[in-house]
Parts: sequence; structure tokens; C-alpha cells
Amino acid sequence: MVWNQIQGSLPSYLGNTLPNLQDFAVGRNLFTGYIPDSLSNASKLEKLEMGSNKFTGKIPSLEKLNDLRWLSFADNYIGAGEADDLDFLSSLTNATYLSILDLGYNNLGGMLTESIGNLSSYFSKLVLARNKISGIIPSGMRKLVNLQSFQLFANQFTGNIPIDLWNLQKLSIVNIAGNRLSGNIPSSLENFTMLYTLYLDENNFHGSIPPSMGKCQRLEVLSFGANNLTGTIPQELATLSSLLYLNLSQNQLTGSVPLEVGNLNNLEQLDVSENMLSGQIPSTLGSCVKLTLLHMEGNIFWGSFPSSLRYLRGFEEIDLSRNKFSGKIPDYLEGFVFLKKLNLSFNDFEGAVPEGGIFKIATIVSLEGNDKLCGGIPELQLHSCNSKGLRRNRFTFPLKVTVATIVGLLGLILVLFFLYLCWFKKTKKASSFRVLGNSFMKLSYQSLLQATDGFSQDNLLGIGGFGSVYKGILDQGDRVVAVKVLNLQFRGASKSFIAECNALRSIDIEIFLEKWLHPNENENEVCKDSRNLSLLERLNIAIDVACALDYLHHYGPEPIVHCDLKPGNILLDNELTGHVGDFGIARFLPKVAYESGNQSSSIGVKGSIGYAAPEYGMGSEVSTSGDMYSYGILLLEMFTGKRPIDPMFSDSLSLHNFAKMAFPEQVASIADSNLFQQQDNDLNQSSASRQKIEECLISIFKAGLACSEELPRNRPAINEVLTQLDTIKTLFLEVLEEQCDPD
Repeated sequence: MVWNQIQGSLPSYLGNTLPNLQDFAVGRNLFTGYIPDSLSNASKLEKLEMGSNKFTGKIPSLEKLNDLRWLSFADNYIGAGEADDLDFLSSLTNATYLSILDLGYNNLGGMLTESIGNLSSYFSKLVLARNKISGIIPSGMRKLVNLQSFQLFANQFTGNIPIDLWNLQKLSIVNIAGNRLSGNIPSSLENFTMLYTLYLDENNFHGSIPPSMGKCQRLEVLSFGANNLTGTIPQELATLSSLLYLNLSQNQLTGSVPLEVGNLNNLEQLDVSENMLSGQIPSTLGSCVKLTLLHMEGNIFWGSFPSSLRYLRGFEEIDLSRNKFSGKIPDYLEGFVFLKKLNLSFNDFEGAVPEGGIFKIATIVSLEGNDKLCGGIPELQLHSCNSKGLRRNRFTFPLKVTVATIVGLLGLILVLFFLYLCWFKKTKKASSFRVLGNSFMKLSYQSLLQATDGFSQDNLLGIGGFGSVYKGILDQGDRVVAVKVLNLQFRGASKSFIAECNALRSIDIEIFLEKWLHPNENENEVCKDSRNLSLLERLNIAIDVACALDYLHHYGPEPIVHCDLKPGNILLDNELTGHVGDFGIARFLPKVAYESGNQSSSIGVKGSIGYAAPEYGMGSEVSTSGDMYSYGILLLEMFTGKRPIDPMFSDSLSLHNFAKMAFPEQVASIADSNLFQQQDNDLNQSSASRQKIEECLISIFKAGLACSEELPRNRPAINEVLTQLDTIKTLFLEVLEEQCDPD
């Protein structure tokens, strides 16, 4: 019964009627009311999972559930923030096999008592996060020798952490952030050889960071931010080769960032902001090739951008504001296509600001408080880099006349060229409509029957949810049309047809004119039979589809959400240009709402399994982010050769997760093997060229993963993705050019 929309309350007698029930899982529904006291009478329960609902009240005694192994009431409204909210815990001492207890994200108050240590010897996971629990962490926790996951973040715990807690050597996840804990960070943390996640941020810890942390070699996440830590950053932290995330922000650390930071070649996010650190950005940081986020703001760093950073093109955020950096802003930052934030404000940078790449987007770049900077796009509001003063006075009158004449001639030429372009486009547009003319065609059923050869299967272009589309040829081959045959037995067919007509009439049909395929060439051409397409051809098709979505979302009279983007709706012409079709369930977004940030429509939509955004299945409104999810899945499918509804994808494994687990080191191993075979056949590749091609592939997968993020707010806009894909194509073409012209 998990992941449904079941409402109402559970009957008070529920447990009395289920004496043999072993597994009761009703999580992720809409249940309300109290948890029945009678649940304790279902004495054979082994798993009780009631998380992510709207239950209220207190948790009853569960003393008869001796076989209980898994208990979760997480993400509800349980508790009243009162002292007796946790009294039921003492009843769990009879559950001698209890392994998992998750009560996070509720309203539980009270304090943990020493009796917590009397829980099962098999106890491995305790989650009490985001409640109102106060008091100290009891020393009885030391008895839970098999504890692996300990999560108490966002509560009101105070005092020191019991020294015995640091002796629980099986701990792998510790998250006690967001409390009022104090004391030193003990050197005995070195005993946590299994630890891979440690959050101690947003507390009152003081003292220095123990160098012994360097012995926790499995650490992937280390967060000490927002405490009162002093001293320097120990160079031993740089030996944590598995580290992905390091947060030391908002402390009182001094000294410099150790040169050894370059050894953290798996590091993705580094945050040392709001300290008293000084020195230069270590050049060795360029070895952290996976770095996507760098926050160093609010310190006393100085010097210029090291050239070694030019190779870290995966950056999404760089914040160096409020320091003493100087020198010029390097041009190589223009090529950081994934960058969403560049904050260099309140430093001493000087010279001309680059104008290409990300510097074209004022909302990404922040440069205020750098008085010596000039140039850039007008939105940055910097003064011009033109010479001033005495040199300006050297322009004599004849020279001024000459310059004015040249400028005038150039202006006249530009005006004439612009008029020519307007005439050319008008002529081209008129010719593009010669097939259908400017009036509606009136065709008999007999003429359509003849045009499609009796609706022959050879002319079948595709089958949708409400009908079929055939290729038709009128007037001895002069006119090519698409004939959509509705199946009115399906409910909603007429409504779908009207929606498609409304969508098509509001967009520039010259852009969306579908160049139909040869018979029987449909979705197989894009994905299922993609072994016939090279990497460049697939990339071109992906760019074609992105251009179409960009037009729909941003350049029509009103933003349009396609709602059913999938391989079957991407048609290829003879030149392998991708065209988006089938607007049967497309939806308009009111432009006022769109421009105000509410990029959604309340009209219901289904889409296609595997491609529809997950929020649609939860009843969310239609949005451009939904199209982005579908596009991300399409992109991953095109380059892995695997469909999202492949039998291998079940339970928690999806195409997105499959690609995410391989990203970035194993991307080549999950990519469609035909990509490399085709490339090897076309070119005699060197190992260096193959590596560059794999780097392009990694960038493509990164874009696909970003688009298919589960949360809509984490997905990029299509124009951002289009810029990234264009850059990837440019880099790939450079590789091809090197192969064709090795000299």
C-alpha cells in the first residue's frame, strides 16, 4: 500500500483483526488521525512502516511487538513537543531483533533517557532528525555496539558528546548537525574506520580540527561548518582520497589552504567561506578535476586566478567575494558552460571583463565592488575601457571626419543588409508554404484514401494514444501531408485533436514543419535502432530537439509544454534532422504566470511511462520542468541505448540512477558500445582522441542527469542545456578535425 494516495484514518481496532500480520507498510499516503493503540496486538509484526503521512497524536506502547525489526513513523505530525512524547521507547526493549528506528521529521519533544541503550543488540539505525528533542545525548548509547547510522540533526541537544559514543566503531553515518552541542572534536574519531559521512555543522564546537581525522580513509562527506573552530586546516585532511564534500565554513580558521588539497582528486564541493584564511588559491587545486562548487568568500585570500583552474570545466558555482584577489579575470572562464554562479564582488580585480560565454548573462556574474574593472556587457554597469584624458584630445578634426564617414558607410551597409535579410526571409517563408497555401485544403475521404495508398501500413508513421498518423502524397507527388486518423472509441480523442490544433496554430509552422520519414522509419531511428547513428549524429539530433523545446518554452506567443516528449515523437528526415511532433496533449502556460515564475498549468496530463516527470504522477501541475525531465531521459536513452522501461529497471533502479551510479568514471562502460565502434570505423583514433571523446560523453551524461533530476527545481532550463550541448559539439568537432588533419 506504499506510494498511493489513500486517505482517511486507520480504524482503532486494526491490530485486533490482524494477529498474524508480519509486514504493515502504508508509507507515502495521505492517512490522518491517531496511530491505533491496538497495533500492539498484531504481535507477529516484523515491519511497521507508516512514514510520510499526516498522522498526529502520540505513539502508543508497542510492548507486545517482540518480533519487530523495522519501525518507521517518519515524516508525519506526531508528537506535541512535550516531555512524554518519547515514553513509548521503553516499550521497545521487548523487541529483541529491532534493527531500524526512524522517527525523523515529526514534532516529538522530551529527552532521550539512558534506557535507549537497552534496545536490541542488533540495533543499527537510529533517526530522530528534525524534532524538538532536547537534553544531552545519553551515555547509554555506548551499548548499541552494532549502530551504523546515527542521525539526530535539527533538534535541541546540548552539552558534550559522550566520549564513549566515539568508540562505536561500526558507525558509518553520523549527522548531529543543527543542535547546541559543544566541546572539542575528539581525536578518537580516528577509530571510525567505517565512517563515510560526518555532519557536525551548526553547533558550538570549539578548538582545532584534529589531524587524526586523516585516518578516516572512507570519509566521503565531512562538514564542520558554522561552529567556533580555530587553528589551521590540517594537511592530513588532504589524505582523504575518497572525500566528495568538505565544508569548513563559518568558523575562525586561520592560515592558508594546504597545497596538498590537490590530492583530493574526487572532491566535488569545497567550502571554506567565512573564516580568517589567507594566502593564495593553491595551484594544486587544478588537480581536483571533479570540483563543481568552490566557496572561499569572506576571508583574506589574495593573488590572482591560478591558470591551473582552466581545466576544471565542470564548475557550477564559484564564490570568491569579499577577499583581496587582484589581477585580471581570466578569459578561460568563458568556457565554463555549466557555471550558474560566479561571484567575484568586493575584491581588487582590474582590467577588461570578458564578454563571451557566461559573461553574457548578468544574472550569473556578480562583479560589484571592483573599481578597476571595465567593459563587459551593459547590464554589469561597469565603465567603458576606452582611453580618457589627454589621449582623447589628440583626435584632430580631419580624423574625426574620417571616422564619422567610415561609421556612416558601415551603418548604411548594415541597413541594406538587414533589408535584404528581411526580403529573403519573407520570400523563403512564402515558398515554404507553397505546399499547403494560405487557405485550408478541402479533401474528400477518397482523396485521402488514395494519398495514403488505402492507409497502407507502409505509410504508417506512428501510433499514438488516440490514433495513427500516415504519410500522404497529393497531386502526383507535389504535396506531402500527414494524415492523422482518430480512434473515437478512445475517450478524449477529440479533445486531444483540438489541443494539438491549438498548439500548432500558435507556433511558427515554418520551424516545426515535420519532414516525414520514409515508410516504417519511426522511433526506432532515434533510440531503439540507434546503432546506425554515430555519436555526432546523435548529438545533432539532441541539439535539434533542444532547439525545438527552447522555441516552445521561450519564443512562441505563449509558452507551450509539450507534455509527451519521447522517441516516438521525434521524427528524422533524410538528413537526420530531428523534428518534434505530436502535440496531442501539449499545454499552454499563461504568459503572465510564466514570466512571474509560476511555470505551470493546472490542466491534468498523463504523458508516457518512463518519460513523464515523477511529479506528474503525484498530481503536480504541468510545467516546463516536466519537459526537461523527459528530455533528460531521452538524452540518456540516446547515448546508453537503454529504454527507461527496460526490464532491467525495476524497484529503485531507474535509467537516471543507472547513469548516475556510473557517472563520471564508468560512463564509457554504460554508453552504447556502437558509439565507439562507429567512431573507430570512421577514424583511426589515438588514445588521446578517445579520451577527449569520452570527456564529451561525460559532459552529455552530465546534462542528461541534470535534466532528469527528481526535484523540478533542480532541473536546468532548456536554453542552458542547449548552450552546453553546443559547446560539447564544438569540442567534439575539434577532435574530429585533429584526426583528419594530424599535422
